[in-house]
Amino acid sequence: MAPLTPRLVVPIDVKKQPWEQELPLHNRWHPDIPPVADVTEGELFRVEMVDWSGGKVKDDNSADDIKFMAGGIAHYLSGPLRIIDSEGVPASPGDLLAVEICNLGPLPGDEWGYTAIFERENGGGFLTEHFPRARKAIWYFEGIYAYSPQIPGVRFPGLTHPGLVGTAPSVELLNIWNEREKRLSETSEETIKLCEIQEGSAEWHRIANEAARTIPGRENGGNCDIKNLGRGSKVYLPVFVEGANLSMGDMHFSQGDGEISLCGAIEMSGFLELKCEIIRGGMKEYLTPVGPTPLHVSPIFEIGPVEPRFSEWLVFEGISVDEHGRQHFLDASVAYKRAVLNAIEYLSRFGYSKEQVYVLLSCCPCEGRISGIVDSPNAMTTIAIPTAIFDQDIKPKRLNGRPLSGPRLRRLPDLLSCSCDGRLPTTPN
Repeated sequence: MAPLTPRLVVPIDVKKQPWEQELPLHNRWHPDIPPVADVTEGELFRVEMVDWSGGKVKDDNSADDIKFMAGGIAHYLSGPLRIIDSEGVPASPGDLLAVEICNLGPLPGDEWGYTAIFERENGGGFLTEHFPRARKAIWYFEGIYAYSPQIPGVRFPGLTHPGLVGTAPSVELLNIWNEREKRLSETSEETIKLCEIQEGSAEWHRIANEAARTIPGRENGGNCDIKNLGRGSKVYLPVFVEGANLSMGDMHFSQGDGEISLCGAIEMSGFLELKCEIIRGGMKEYLTPVGPTPLHVSPIFEIGPVEPRFSEWLVFEGISVDEHGRQHFLDASVAYKRAVLNAIEYLSRFGYSKEQVYVLLSCCPCEGRISGIVDSPNAMTTIAIPTAIFDQDIKPKRLNGRPLSGPRLRRLPDLLSCSCDGRLPTTPN
């Protein structure tokens, strides 16, 4: 007998706001956010998701939507889902939840995405001091390939994946998060969405004051942004509450290692087709706490067998000496920043603006590595770029004994820009 079509558990209408969906979405972590549906382990089910912003970013000719984005929105999640076994017994605290990604992609009829640079005063990114102004590129999908009118001469297959998959925290774990992150400023309650809990009620205000943001990855998984979690991947998530309360969102058509421009993948609406397995007592058996409590654990990720294949790469290295010449002792972040800046400077010789290259390195299937973390005083990192994504040869070469410079093509248009208010400095390019 042929297998059944995946059961649609969370449907999405991209023409509606997140809070108008058939099953309202949420954008905070809290154990008291109620599950919207039950899923039995072993069944194949489908979850649909809006893009992380809930549709606030548009396919238009301006980056104003990026510039004025409310920072507390991230991320609109589908779920939570209560996971039960064949006997109807829910997953329990201490279990391990194995979530297999069987299929995924953009929502039919909504096959486009975007990559952006956030305004410095609205979150910025990895290279904010170099690129302080909001910019945006629109990407269109042709099957597994993406191309952008704002970055001409580039086309590549996407490493499509969910940026965010996680289970709900327990009260104890939520308290740990809030204590260690108390220095981080929180946004007003205006941006908080808590699924079916009645907004304005006493319960809503209590949960809103206690709930954690979805922006960082944590012990529950969450926003890990691992670009290789595509078809066939499996995520092993610790269970902290009864039923696990599994949520997901932040779908990416493609992303480079680091998602450096912050809104840096090709963000899109999308779907996941999943299967779950409950490994009873799996947390104690397979996860070793690194911290003062048994809750200080980390998920395990199993990479799937389906990825784009590239045979030629151009690799740029960086050391932990910043652009002002200052030494940073074994600082991998500074070293990766240098590798990215070196790649931007090089590729800008081939007709691209530096903003275009910054966005491209954030969303194309490039590979970031910590190549050395022990050779004091310099950490060594690399970023490898597949050369096949370009329609021109970007490798160094010489002609008649002299270096052959890039063609320096005038490529128009550039990235989409925003209205200028005169408060920010011009990008020093």
